[in-house]
Amino acid sequence: MHHPDLFPAKPTMFSPSPSAPLAERMRPHSLAEFYGQEHLVGEGHILKRMIENKSLSSLILWGPPGCGKTTLAHVIAAETGAHFIFFSAILSGIKEIREIFKEAEELKRRAIKTVLFVDEIHRFNKAQQDAFLPYIEKGIVTIIGATTENPSFEVIDPLLSRCHVLTLHPLAEESVKKLCNVALSDNKHGLGSQQITIQDDALDFLANQSGGDVRRALNTLEVASEIVADGGARNITLSIVQEALQKKVLRYDKGGEEHYNVISAFIKSMRGSDPDAALYWVARMLEAGEDPIFILRRMIILASEDIGNADPRALQIAVSALHGFQAIGMPEGRIIIGQAVTYLATAPKSNASYSGINAALAEVRQSGALAVPLHLRNAPTALMKENGYGAGYQYAHDYEYGYAGQACLPAQLIGQIFYLPKELGYEKNIKERMEWLKKKKESAA
Repeated sequence: MHHPDLFPAKPTMFSPSPSAPLAERMRPHSLAEFYGQEHLVGEGHILKRMIENKSLSSLILWGPPGCGKTTLAHVIAAETGAHFIFFSAILSGIKEIREIFKEAEELKRRAIKTVLFVDEIHRFNKAQQDAFLPYIEKGIVTIIGATTENPSFEVIDPLLSRCHVLTLHPLAEESVKKLCNVALSDNKHGLGSQQITIQDDALDFLANQSGGDVRRALNTLEVASEIVADGGARNITLSIVQEALQKKVLRYDKGGEEHYNVISAFIKSMRGSDPDAALYWVARMLEAGEDPIFILRRMIILASEDIGNADPRALQIAVSALHGFQAIGMPEGRIIIGQAVTYLATAPKSNASYSGINAALAEVRQSGALAVPLHLRNAPTALMKENGYGAGYQYAHDYEYGYAGQACLPAQLIGQIFYLPKELGYEKNIKERMEWLKKKKESAA
């Protein structure tokens, strides 16, 4: 079915409603208005050349929230004369994709290029991502996918091979401050008509707290302007920005401080062996629309960091939960998450492996690349054997209990201990075995 209102005869640029959030109203309409990402849009760089040459290539834009992925896609489409379609991986599926491609084919017949912007492309499964391939191959659409997740893990190889992957960075504080000042002076889309000013220390604090997220900075600035207007003042102070940040958390919860508070409460509940609290906090996140994959990844980290060898099955459970969820999805996937959460919360806890790898890394950074002992080196050539490579190596399986007791650390570190297992869960068994082996080594010496 053709939708003339969605697919006009001429390419169009986005035109936000006056009631839209400030960050949406202030989106740049051209590359000249775009701040940041100089490594992509600066003179001689890939996006600058693409726009100047009016040449479109499919892209994956990888970067944190608020760094300009959506805006760049709009600008590329507008400046290359292409029709822009926004497509959300959260709200749409295969059926909507096919309808879009049908419309894009019609536009191509009318010599109009189509840029299909796929927001949060990492949320599409393999079959959904596969659906893009023939239309990219035929040149019916140019795909610009946006993701906050590493595309190497989240985007299928055939699609990756057909796209340039461009990494976007959080904006520098100076760029954030410039954009805030532009918003304060812009009479058409910004806050210029309100004649509001901001103190330098307040602007510095706002730019710092935004963490390179322009959307967060502008939305906070909008809340601050409302606070100022309610009080009859025209100057935003540091205390007003601090108050606006607190109010913004409630208004834009998922990307704000409360998001981090809840995930912190979830992790600490599992670490604290409180399954009821862990279930409550994970339910809070799922109900708020948090990405379940993000939650499951944090659970995998916890399984090694906080449980480790006290229960080696915990890591298997966490990894299996991720794979199981990817196969099933929501809503049934919540059951898999619930099972994994309760297992991790009730498992014995030990951070000995976590502490061990950190201690080993600290030693490497301090002592550098110490020489590998000769007896541990391979000797594939006669010359290497002549130089003592492999000489004196004791093959563990030739010894009783499969243990030779031979030192394997560099000479300077012999006697150093990184892994200290605790008397918790299965790690108690590990500790007992290590102590037993130590005694065998001492008696043999």
